[in-house]
Amino acid sequence: MGKNPGRAAGALVAVIASPKALARATRLRHAPDLFELRLDALRHSLGEISRALPKLSAPLLFTARHPAEGGVGQLRLAERRALLQRFLKDAAIIDLELRSVGQMKDMIGEMHQRQIHLLISRHDLQATPLPNNLRRDAYSAAVAGAAIFKVVTRTDTREQLARLITFFEASRDLLPIAAMGIGKLGLESRSRLDQLGSALTYASIGRANVAGQPSLSQIRRSQHAYIT
Repeated sequence: MGKNPGRAAGALVAVIASPKALARATRLRHAPDLFELRLDALRHSLGEISRALPKLSAPLLFTARHPAEGGVGQLRLAERRALLQRFLKDAAIIDLELRSVGQMKDMIGEMHQRQIHLLISRHDLQATPLPNNLRRDAYSAAVAGAAIFKVVTRTDTREQLARLITFFEASRDLLPIAAMGIGKLGLESRSRLDQLGSALTYASIGRANVAGQPSLSQIRRSQHAYIT
């Protein structure tokens, strides 16, 4: 498996967060730029993952999400580390939350040796913080060696969406940023930020994993509308 994290901007990431989505991903006629495997949500299907990996025709991004940022199963640090370590050899990118970076230094060192890209993320599922607060997190991610900083916030209102866009436009000088919203304006946020140059745009395979997460087909229709 190559270690290319996708295009420099606008790479499409299809999220695999259930055994059903995993099976569907192996049958996709048009692969995305990346597949993200949510190991916290797939922790009871590790054998299925191993059997499916050769059939996934795009580079792989792995994450085992922190419970405070939407992770499934209330997994402890050691459990999340073990899940990631198991699939490290297959990864093009590993996603670690900013809050977890200091506790994962040994694994990050191994990632550097294997030339695996580090994505550092922040997920605020209840609100959209002030742009300056998000910029501070982006700066911290850059200092920690992230190839990409991913930020996901609640975008139920126009004000929240405006905050997220303001942060994105003011912080791209620091490092590549993948920004997106969830909630009522989730699809609109991803379409607009994709047009503005978000490094990654995430979509579900089948059922949404969080409120407002668009499907792969919805994102592709949206991209077609503004590319053409």
